Amino acid sequence: MEVHAADQYLVAPGEAGLLEVYEALRGTGLYPPFPPVELPGGVGGLVARGGFAQTFFFPGEVLGLTFRTPKGRVVRAGGVVVKNVQGYDLVRPFVGSFGLLGEALEVVFRLRPGRASSFLRRPWEGSFPRLTPFPRFLFALREGEEAWLYAFHFGHEREVARFREAFAGEEVGPLDLRSLFPSGMGVGEGPLWDPRFPWRDGGEAPPPPEAFLRLAEAL
Repeated sequence: MEVHAADQYLVAPGEAGLLEVYEALRGTGLYPPFPPVELPGGVGGLVARGGFAQTFFFPGEVLGLTFRTPKGRVVRAGGVVVKNVQGYDLVRPFVGSFGLLGEALEVVFRLRPGRASSFLRRPWEGSFPRLTPFPRFLFALREGEEAWLYAFHFGHEREVARFREAFAGEEVGPLDLRSLFPSGMGVGEGPLWDPRFPWRDGGEAPPPPEAFLRLAEAL
């Protein structure tokens, strides 16, 4: 794993854990485009599923990647800068392709600065609220008979303080949710929700459009 703090990007192998990334960034004041939650498949799995819990455009935070296609070809797309043209076209189709275009071997993430952060939870009422300021990550988790709404936000100290006040929850630490998905993480009614999908153990991938099938065949 390579942290380039001055240029605000990180290069991570596809098998790296999400909490490993947070550990590598400790003390830098920089944050990756996912919350401090461990999920199946680590970095590669996260990118294949199109991120998790984000309230922003996740593919724009993936600057580049190297992946192995279903036919075994190794493809390098994008790069390490935001305004990148060479090979960039394959990055966004790959993000959220649920493995249809192959397996991520290495991912370049854009990092965002923040002087403070807060990870909170409160009882979930079944819908995702509109908050001001709106957190960068929002998801819900059923734990036994209870369901909790989780939110993670970072930024300037005053903004994070306003977020804490608006959310009115209790502080929590990093979560490891891999045990919820022994058969793999897929879309479907289950114990975990984010603003895009409900997630369940052994769930399916969303049906791909015809254009994706043609691209996968070409690769």
